[in-house]
Amino acid sequence: MTTATTEKKPEGALASTANYLDERLGVGGILKNFGRKVFPDHWSFMLGEVALYSFVILLISGTFLTFFYQPSMTEVIYDGSYVPLKGAQMSIAYASSLDISFEIRGGMLMRQVHHWSALLFVAAAGLHMLRVFFTGAFRKPREINWVVGFMLFILGMAAGFTGYSLPDDLLSGNGLRIIDGMIKGIPVIGTSISSGLFGGEFPGTEVIARLYGLHILLVPALIVIFIAIHLFMVIIHKHTHYSGPGRTDENVVGYPLMPVYVAKAGGFFFIVFGVVMLISATFTINPIWNYGPYDPSPVSAGTQPDWYIGWLDGALRLAPSNLDIILFGHTYPFGVLIPLVGSLVFLGLVAVYPFIEAWVTADKREHHVLDRPRNAPTRTAIGAAGVTFYGVLWAAASTDIIAVFFQMSLNQVLVSMQIMLIVGPIFAYIVTKRTCLSLQRKDREIVLHGRETGRIVRLPHGEYIEVHEPLDKYEMYKLVDFKDYRPTIVRPNEKGKITVGSRIRSALSRIYFEDRITPVTQSELDKAQAHDHSPAITSGETQEQLTK
Repeated sequence: MTTATTEKKPEGALASTANYLDERLGVGGILKNFGRKVFPDHWSFMLGEVALYSFVILLISGTFLTFFYQPSMTEVIYDGSYVPLKGAQMSIAYASSLDISFEIRGGMLMRQVHHWSALLFVAAAGLHMLRVFFTGAFRKPREINWVVGFMLFILGMAAGFTGYSLPDDLLSGNGLRIIDGMIKGIPVIGTSISSGLFGGEFPGTEVIARLYGLHILLVPALIVIFIAIHLFMVIIHKHTHYSGPGRTDENVVGYPLMPVYVAKAGGFFFIVFGVVMLISATFTINPIWNYGPYDPSPVSAGTQPDWYIGWLDGALRLAPSNLDIILFGHTYPFGVLIPLVGSLVFLGLVAVYPFIEAWVTADKREHHVLDRPRNAPTRTAIGAAGVTFYGVLWAAASTDIIAVFFQMSLNQVLVSMQIMLIVGPIFAYIVTKRTCLSLQRKDREIVLHGRETGRIVRLPHGEYIEVHEPLDKYEMYKLVDFKDYRPTIVRPNEKGKITVGSRIRSALSRIYFEDRITPVTQSELDKAQAHDHSPAITSGETQEQLTK
């Protein structure tokens, strides 16, 4: 005699599908734990989401464009619908780009969606990195994830430039010519690298096809890999959150991934998609038909690249042009090498900064609570100096446009930019650091004495005072919850010697923490409340009550 047991099947198509997959793949437990993962809710965290959603839009629009684009530099006579270029000699790449713009239904819109989302991707990634930097989110255990995010930013620039060059128009051709000049400026091996890239002397006949392969295969694949690593590390390390009551390095305060965060993220994706579509349908970007096909013979002025490449162009413009040195039979064009090496050094410092700060502070604790930028004045000042340095180089990419628009001498604009490149970051560092310290002092005053209300009252003995409104516990916690780092003292090692590394660390530590404002302690707070001249006065009392 046998007995059969019947299992209650889940109701609904979604539940049945989930049960089917769980019984065969055993992913129920993993998805349950993943679905309950907590994510904080703050507007600044959406910057990374915007970058992610922009990349998804890039993949969708780019897939559409690959159906019609032809990456060939073979010369043809244009016979399309754009009358001003009819009969002109051009490459198949440029002709197919014109066909996408004017003859493929929805082609113009998808081209502009692709270009605008590329700009948005790099911008959102850059702002996301700035948020991470100024709040100290890169500290242990997220140093490696910072490097991953930095690589995503670099790959975004690489993807943008390789795609920007594909139409083979006059504007993109000038950009490629600049790259060719920079490569040839590398001593000894520069000419060989250029010849290998372009398939001979510039512009060659193969560079578009090679850039196309990089643009649609290698670079996107690397971006997808690094995004996966980045998100995996976010899940492993748990998300950071801002300071507040109940928020520590041991917990995360926020909403679960399922269903709250997924629903919000899905809605936010469609908002980003809709905004990109609206911008693309309204504002023209990269009108390649105005530039015409690339011709290496003329020199075009007023050709600016996309903003994320502009700072490299600006570095070339600001570098002195008379620094060529001939040594051992080779020419060393320092007018090209200085901006090239300087740009690489700048990017390298950005990539390794978390490790530099960790070494200077000797802080080996895990950090999951974010800093207020004012509470890390030196770090904030360094970030402001870096942003100023980047901004001056970016603005320098338009020196010719600035000179024409303001009717100034080009040399005057260049000299002004060169001065700003040196003086600007120093000025930004000093002003930002003093501002942060001043804000910290103001926070101490508010914690100890309350917030100013602007109400002047007279005490029974005739004294006039301003009523201060005491802070609630939440506000007070936010103002006092930060670590008081002190400068490192030089001490001998196990062998009784003071090493050069310890001296350097001590010197950098003094730069970081010698000027500091210590957070308010409980004893200071108790003393301030005990010595209050008018402990009975509260913000709710009236003038009549106080003068009776």
